[in-house]
Amino acid sequence: MPFKPIFSRLARIVMPAVLLVPLAVPVSAQSFPEAQQDEIRSIVRDYLLENPEIIAEALNLLESRQKQMAEAARTEAVANMQAQIFDSPNQIVLGNPDGDVTMVEFFDYNCGFCKRAHMDMMALVEADPNLRFVLKEFPVLGEGSVEAARVSIAVNELAPEKFEEFHLQLLLGPGQANAAKAMRIATSLGIDGAALEAATGTDRAAQTIQEVYMLADALGLTGTPSYVVGDQVLFGAVGEEQLRDSIKKVRDQKS
Repeated sequence: MPFKPIFSRLARIVMPAVLLVPLAVPVSAQSFPEAQQDEIRSIVRDYLLENPEIIAEALNLLESRQKQMAEAARTEAVANMQAQIFDSPNQIVLGNPDGDVTMVEFFDYNCGFCKRAHMDMMALVEADPNLRFVLKEFPVLGEGSVEAARVSIAVNELAPEKFEEFHLQLLLGPGQANAAKAMRIATSLGIDGAALEAATGTDRAAQTIQEVYMLADALGLTGTPSYVVGDQVLFGAVGEEQLRDSIKKVRDQKS
């Protein structure tokens, strides 16, 4: 029987599986004579043109597998970086410092979604006396955000008792956050401007931001706000209800 009819029928049976399922063993086109290689390419091309939905199926499967791989990588990163994520000395802790559940938020002072998400955080902290809330400076929206983050880190170092008020005013106040605005708010709260200026230029400020960038890269975070609760990584301003559900999930797992 001629080669083409045999291969054509075989292709119609096997091609979907070839496209959608990884081969168990490598197959080299070099095992066919050159003329047959050209014929195979033509048959495959014709098949795909006749059945373009196969390409969509393959792309959907690829996207699904990529998501699974990303989720597995995030889970592994959370497991391997517990100390840096939940207990770094370079972070801000609100709520109950001895709480039984820790929620970590990566934020940017110029992030509109972070401004809205702040109310979710406050509602959770006020309603849950056993919640430990960690803030991590993740300035991704330009130089002004980096400047504001440096001042924020300095405020937390020099006057941690005034940090929450500083944070609230800088995050929710009008206009873009930058060094000038952050310094103005900090000094209005009675923090020494010269000491603050010096602290913003220290290695600690730079190392704190660099540590958060490293964590964000390992966790696959690309924007703010993002959260880590237990082994869960949440993207975006997901809302108070979903955050509350995530906290409950951690507590249920512990019990």
